[in-house]
Amino acid sequence: MHRKFIAFVVASAITVTGISASQARAADAHDILGGLAAIAILGAAIHHYDKRKDRREQQEQHVSRDHGKPYLAPYQGKPYPLPPRPLPQDVARFNLPSQCLRQEDGYRGNGPVLGARCLSRSYGHADSLPQQCKVSYWNGERTRTGYEPNCLRQFGYRISHNH
Repeated sequence: MHRKFIAFVVASAITVTGISASQARAADAHDILGGLAAIAILGAAIHHYDKRKDRREQQEQHVSRDHGKPYLAPYQGKPYPLPPRPLPQDVARFNLPSQCLRQEDGYRGNGPVLGARCLSRSYGHADSLPQQCKVSYWNGERTRTGYEPNCLRQFGYRISHNH
């Protein structure tokens, strides 16, 4: 809107100076210099307005400061999936590791047995297992020792798959 107004003022000034130019032949040089000064002032005002407008447009342009990392809002839930809480010590001692359960040749044909050596390595309470459930069997090469799973179940032990 301002640009159109200034253009109108400049056009009217040029028109008026063109009309007054014919009359200026009779006037003195002082009046001619005054008209040229007015035109120069109007031109300078238009130029200044355009410079301000260019600066404003440069400021309005958003310069992206993106460094390639998108902003992630803070996670409101749990930071990571929590593992299940361990059982109390007096309950956990009755969980036997499933990795020690084997189908052994020589024990009741091909029956299940919990290996004594495996239990002593991976079960902290192997010394407190009931001796009534301890069995010895011949596997064809040597005598092995293990524990009968059904007998241990009767004493409250269970085979845990997440041990």
